[in-house]
Amino acid sequence: MRTAVITPAAGRHRHLTLQHFGLAAGSHVPDLYVVVAMDDPDLGAVLAGREPAATVVDCPVKNGNLPLARARNLGAARALERGAELLVFLDVDCVPGEQLLERYRQVALDAEHQRSLLCGTVSYLPPPSPYGYRLAELPTLAEPHPGRPTPAAGELRRSEDHALFWSLSFAVTAQTWHTIGGFCEEYEGYGGEDTDYGQRARAAGVPLTWVGGAPAFHQYHPVSDPPVAHLRDILRNAEIFHRRWGWWPMAGWLHAFAERGLAHQDRATGGWRLGPDPTLQRTR
Repeated sequence: MRTAVITPAAGRHRHLTLQHFGLAAGSHVPDLYVVVAMDDPDLGAVLAGREPAATVVDCPVKNGNLPLARARNLGAARALERGAELLVFLDVDCVPGEQLLERYRQVALDAEHQRSLLCGTVSYLPPPSPYGYRLAELPTLAEPHPGRPTPAAGELRRSEDHALFWSLSFAVTAQTWHTIGGFCEEYEGYGGEDTDYGQRARAAGVPLTWVGGAPAFHQYHPVSDPPVAHLRDILRNAEIFHRRWGWWPMAGWLHAFAERGLAHQDRATGGWRLGPDPTLQRTR
């Protein structure tokens, strides 16, 4: 099964380099490695001269908002043009475990799971030492995400909860990619586009399968909770999602913004808006 790894990137060159090393050290090296550069003209130099050889696809950025949905679609299109039969998507922060590609390929070859949306486990790494991470040590350093299933190696778990889908590490056959229809490109910036993709899979009748034995390790980078730096992106993308699916994603972040007076839910329309609730302000 001709396998492509697809990674959108903008900066994070050290993270991308370690991902590249992880792919080279795996038990199954990808036939294609497609990296989508979102307004990152220096990215090609980071990947040059290393195996597996990378194909860099340029993805322009408009209005300063990273077009993650479009970038994944562009990467998939290039991989399919070159004959890919299995598409493996990895976030730029994710280092593949040694068996990740082989495990995804094994499951995708099984007739029972060829039409599934396959999600491997993702574990989070602590900050690296001054010398960085060592590939061999990653499994001993990482902690699994508490909000996602963690099947054991060799175990598969079918799930009906497509809201748990995330795009950090997943795989689909070419046929399943066409069945789902790719990512909705209305989303720009941070948040929502992967939750939307999970709902597109559900609506298309594509089951979600959590795959044990296909680990990825998420490299540390500073984050804020809630992600205040992405406030406008999240409000805009949540509105798009609600229009498409009838419920609000990222609810924990939305309510955390509201608690801080950064956003409020309009009592008349139900939509989320910037700033504190004006009705509460008038009652004080």
